[in-house]
Amino acid sequence: MFGSMSARFGRALVPGLPVLWLTVFFLLPFLIVLKISLSDPATAQPPYRPLLDLTGGWDAWRASLSALDLENFLTLLGDDLYIGAAVSSVRIAVISTALLLIIGYPIAYAMAAAPSRWRPLLLALVILPFWTSFLIRVYAWIGILRKEGLLNQLLLSAGLLEQPLAILNTETAVFIGMVYAYLPFMVLPLYASLERLDHTLIEAAQDLGCSPWRAFWTVTLPLSLPGAVAGALLCFIPIVGEFVVPDLLGGSETLMIGRTLWSEFFSNRDWPLASAVAVVLLVILVIPIVIYRDVEARRIEARR
Repeated sequence: MFGSMSARFGRALVPGLPVLWLTVFFLLPFLIVLKISLSDPATAQPPYRPLLDLTGGWDAWRASLSALDLENFLTLLGDDLYIGAAVSSVRIAVISTALLLIIGYPIAYAMAAAPSRWRPLLLALVILPFWTSFLIRVYAWIGILRKEGLLNQLLLSAGLLEQPLAILNTETAVFIGMVYAYLPFMVLPLYASLERLDHTLIEAAQDLGCSPWRAFWTVTLPLSLPGAVAGALLCFIPIVGEFVVPDLLGGSETLMIGRTLWSEFFSNRDWPLASAVAVVLLVILVIPIVIYRDVEARRIEARR
């Protein structure tokens, strides 16, 4: 009897711990942010009203909840600034993810095709940037991309340019920073998918008359799609809400929702509106996750 109870407790503990973790560190903070997004700004501490009175009983709770409204979300929908920030964030994230996939796939493919004795070294070189602070690495690109920076000095000394390029504080600099910062997140899932690839399938395709290029398109690429999708999600989701790269490398016209969120919280001190921006950002990020989960579930079901 004791053994069966321990077994049941162990089976309940496996899904229970992740649920508890998500409840404490995701659901409860989200509910707090959602409540603030439905509140009104106030010149007080904290800078929003109403506050939930935990000691006033049900009547106080009902009065506080009845004072909540959707005014902040209506403001977001009626202001081109916030709509433009959301659209620009998604656009920059999509382009950056596409660039990361184009650059990261050949790197991952070369790593998977390298001799086994070289793979740990190549993997370490991909992970090596994580040993340095993200902020320091982005700051380094300021010294590289500015007009007097290393890139322009190199191009000028090589005779490839007559005037220095204005790259810093442009959207191009943002894409460069995004690709550099998130490239390992694309390469690692792709490498894991390509490294597990059964090479006998490629040999069989070539034995049946496929050229190496056609074997890649018909065998390697489809089998590596799960790694590509995982890498795309790992890059797209944080890029949408990225703040450091566009703030340091982008100009004033580079509008992203992360910068808008920071501005509302710390410059305007409008916590309710900033919380509404955060809720909208979360909704934008949840959509690709839900789509991926549905597609992955269908794929697993089809394989059965």
